[in-house]
Amino acid sequence: MALIEYSTNGAIARIRLNRPKKLNAINGEMLDGLGVALDQAESDDAVRVVLLSGEGRAFSAGFDLDIGAPPAGVSLAEHTRGEIRRDFDLIMRFWDCPKPVIAAVHGYCLGSSMEITAVCDITIAADDCLFGAPEVRFGSGIVCLILPWVIGLKQAKELLLTGDDKVSAERAVSIGLVNKAVPVERLMAEAVAMAERIAANDELAVGLTKRAINRSAEMAGLRDALDEALQLDLEIETATAGRTE
Repeated sequence: MALIEYSTNGAIARIRLNRPKKLNAINGEMLDGLGVALDQAESDDAVRVVLLSGEGRAFSAGFDLDIGAPPAGVSLAEHTRGEIRRDFDLIMRFWDCPKPVIAAVHGYCLGSSMEITAVCDITIAADDCLFGAPEVRFGSGIVCLILPWVIGLKQAKELLLTGDDKVSAERAVSIGLVNKAVPVERLMAEAVAMAERIAANDELAVGLTKRAINRSAEMAGLRDALDEALQLDLEIETATAGRTE
């Protein structure tokens, strides 16, 4: 089976993570597939909204920690830097997508998969969903430090510095990480209804309004801050890689 499923229904493009036996942990093949799916959605004039979801028991348990062996002549640290940059660039594809992106999440939404949903325009969670970023517990850093921009400094510090990975959907709503929580059996219906509401609006106005909102954060320094945070994450990850060489 394809690890990323892509389909369209009218004005809605559906992108679904499809590695359920691994709780949709995102590996290199899935990164490539997500890039291709976003290319398709962005180039299709009939598509007005993108809906991202996951198959099986979870949206995603995060990015796959196994990045594979480095190519010949490349150090593990260099290989690690390249893979993390690739992860970061994929996450930001959802921020940069000219069409609104809705994430529908359930089960688990952890680590960098949570960062993907944080950069999406709207996130709807099933009431069974658990969020979190356990990276510091394993000597890792945060690939895309978007949380302070979404939920504020205090909430982001608590979540990221404790490595909490059991944040309930109810709390995620209260801190602004997701827009709303719904019963799990209603998740996709609610997400599709939201997508249809957006798709029914003027396409140009929707696209330019998303751009204006994102641009306001970028003018406040979001891009520079994320890039600086990425450099610090690379220090963490390459130090860890160096200890294992």
